[in-house]
Amino acid sequence: MTPDSIVFGAAGFIGRSLVAELLRQGRRVAAAVRGPGDRLTSWLAGQQVDTAGLTVVTADITVPGLGLEGLDGVRDVYNAAARFAFGLGVEEARRVNVTGALNVADWAATRPGLRRLVHISGYRVSGGSADYRHGAYEASKREADAAVRARARELGVPLTIANPSTVIGPDQFIGLASLVRDLWQGRLPALPGGPDVFLPVVDGDYFARFMAALPEHEETEGKAYWVLDDETPNLPDLVGLLAGHMGVPAPRWTIPVPVVRRLPRAITGADAETLSFMSGDRYDTAPALAFAERAGLSMPPVGETLRRWADGLVGARFGEGVPPRGPYGFTDVAGSRTWVTGERENPEYVLLHGLPLDADSWAAVSERLDAPVLAADLPGLGRSAPARSLGDWTSALLEPVGTRPVLVGHSFGCGPVLRYAHSHPGRVAAVVLVAPAFLQKPSGWFPRSRMAVPALRRMPRARLGESLGIPAGAVAELRRPGAARRVVEAMRAAYAARDELRRLLDRIEVPVTIVTGAADPLVVDRPVTLIRGAGHYPQITHPEELAGLLRAAGGRARPEPSRSARG
Repeated sequence: MTPDSIVFGAAGFIGRSLVAELLRQGRRVAAAVRGPGDRLTSWLAGQQVDTAGLTVVTADITVPGLGLEGLDGVRDVYNAAARFAFGLGVEEARRVNVTGALNVADWAATRPGLRRLVHISGYRVSGGSADYRHGAYEASKREADAAVRARARELGVPLTIANPSTVIGPDQFIGLASLVRDLWQGRLPALPGGPDVFLPVVDGDYFARFMAALPEHEETEGKAYWVLDDETPNLPDLVGLLAGHMGVPAPRWTIPVPVVRRLPRAITGADAETLSFMSGDRYDTAPALAFAERAGLSMPPVGETLRRWADGLVGARFGEGVPPRGPYGFTDVAGSRTWVTGERENPEYVLLHGLPLDADSWAAVSERLDAPVLAADLPGLGRSAPARSLGDWTSALLEPVGTRPVLVGHSFGCGPVLRYAHSHPGRVAAVVLVAPAFLQKPSGWFPRSRMAVPALRRMPRARLGESLGIPAGAVAELRRPGAARRVVEAMRAAYAARDELRRLLDRIEVPVTIVTGAADPLVVDRPVTLIRGAGHYPQITHPEELAGLLRAAGGRARPEPSRSARG
């Protein structure tokens, strides 16, 4: 197979999206990467992209010739390779962004059937001079933009330049994403700049389609296009939109850039190199929009793009975790911005977590159930904002559900499960209570202690996870403002509700299965299924065994339990 296109920087955020788009269009693509191509091919597999037309090649754009041989059939050359980071040294930035870009242009000039070189630049760099005093990244991209234009004219290379703004989409964790992370973690008391700051974005899938289309149209040769969404809100409104979607407070004030430059970074949290982007400048997007219309391309609404991106950032914990499988994101439940994963309308299982966990604690169990699952972060816990009433929240969460699911609660989550099943027995097939807190031996000293909140807030995640016998990532959100306090309040509420929930357990009209770890005994006068070797968190430590018990409660392929006993 002879590739007809090559993408440099193919393993990067932009490059891999372009590779996927070209393959979907039936193109034969050489994906140029620096090292092994496993990361790229794994990502393409996860996107269900047919890779029959893919060839992975190793290239080093920092050396003349790029270390490539053959590929004479390539007619379209895309340079998406760049060193994108703030705080780079001048030589490090120039080696890839300037020298590398020129080496790609030189290599493209040697292709006998070259149709187009598409160079990806940036929306702040076209036509300006390079000033390395305020940061090597932007200066190197600005220098490269002018240098590639000059080299293409010298060599007679048919060139098109795409000047995108911030390209957003799944796994984009740098640049503007760092500001969103600070917003999410409560570390953004004020915004740098003023009310007119314009930080435009563009949807990653749209930009990939735009790039793929450029060589197909002769009129794009010799042109440069600003590719950005003019409808992007000014920065304060953009941050307000994201804050409202995620259920966190938006900063109330802005600080002029000159003031931010004079303040220590320890106070502002702002990287000086990013401040040059804090501008009210607008850009001539008319040529790009006209071309997109001729090519049959249209941008998705920017609000939807931003909200979907925010869901992806939080779902992947800003690059520190793995996003949940299936649909996920924030939605409104009883007035609370709630993190919901899975099937909203037709689940066979509804899973509510305990403390101090979130819906991700069910991930390994959900994978083994082989059935639609709905899981959510309880209000005020994990990634969900507080709600006025836990009972109203539970009812609102389950209101769209058209099936009769098995309701499963863990520890604190057993309370809302039991209350809902008692009030709505006709809407529930069965109940499974996993390590229910209200059936454990009384030991309420910790939540009553005045040191409980500071202890949770200050304890390192790894140490807390180790003390609970769970992965550190399972308690990832405890550093957010108010999170530790709400966990302790939930502990106190669970302790106070013990008698109420015991009475409900005696009166409930749907089948109930009680499960706990053998090392986490309960005080109860009814049958309890014990999981050998497990403690308080069997969904994390013994997901296979627990999934089997949940299937049994739902009447599916009942396995042999580890051991049954009366607690």
